[in-house]
Amino acid sequence: MHSIQVIRPGLYDTIQDLGRFGMMSLGVPLSGVLDTYSAKLANALLRNNVNCPVLEMTQTGPVLLFQKNATVAITGADMNPKLNDKPVKMQTKLLVKIGDVLIFGKANFGCRSYLAVKNGFKTCLKLNSYSYFKGITPKSKLSKGQILRIGKQFSVANNTHAHIKTDYKHFDTDLIKVFKGPEFNLLTPKQQDFILGNMFTITKNNRMGYQFKTDLNLKNKIEILTSSVMPGTVQLTQSGKLIALMNDCQTTGGYPRVLQLTDEAISVLAQKNTSQKIKFKVIHL
Repeated sequence: MHSIQVIRPGLYDTIQDLGRFGMMSLGVPLSGVLDTYSAKLANALLRNNVNCPVLEMTQTGPVLLFQKNATVAITGADMNPKLNDKPVKMQTKLLVKIGDVLIFGKANFGCRSYLAVKNGFKTCLKLNSYSYFKGITPKSKLSKGQILRIGKQFSVANNTHAHIKTDYKHFDTDLIKVFKGPEFNLLTPKQQDFILGNMFTITKNNRMGYQFKTDLNLKNKIEILTSSVMPGTVQLTQSGKLIALMNDCQTTGGYPRVLQLTDEAISVLAQKNTSQKIKFKVIHL
């Protein structure tokens, strides 16, 4: 089996496919790539199956030693990828040879970068998914010295100069498209206007969720029975905190579900860093 060795892990690197579907009713999180737009693009460049596992890197990427020839593609946040200390293009098919070292640095823009290999990463299949999640897969993130198995590779004559241009709107927009959540109408008109009329600064950012800076305007005494939540659900705590759940979130919650991000919006939000500002925009079916 072809493989890649992790010489140095990045800040938070995980193997992800599109997720662990059909398990949320059993309390198992969906997981999967946070930015499906970028991950699908990486697999499409290699003509992989759309659900092929990719490497998701957060803010700062790893250093990888290739132990076999491989064909790869890099999308998402620009982490200054270098092959043997020479810069390489993103959004293109790239041939990496045995003994080559692929280096990722700190992101110039965006938050998460994706590395796809021909036929995907073949690490550990659990509950019909390769997506890392603590308590389900043996590892929750990459570690130094780890060996990553990859699918069968085919020889490529040379690297191509053709590449797909990045859609910078995916990274630059501050609009997060949402639907009104089940408990949105329990808010006062003033609170509704505050949520939809203001910019919010991101204060926390991880695979569980994004938290936003708010103020006393959103304090509330709304109580609901514990109900189903999913990636993209925006909860409002009684203290007035807004939290957008992401792919590794729990499957139930007791806070009002005031908004629900679209699938596109989850991908857009996944590329935002702390201190950046966003604005919710309600869309209608």
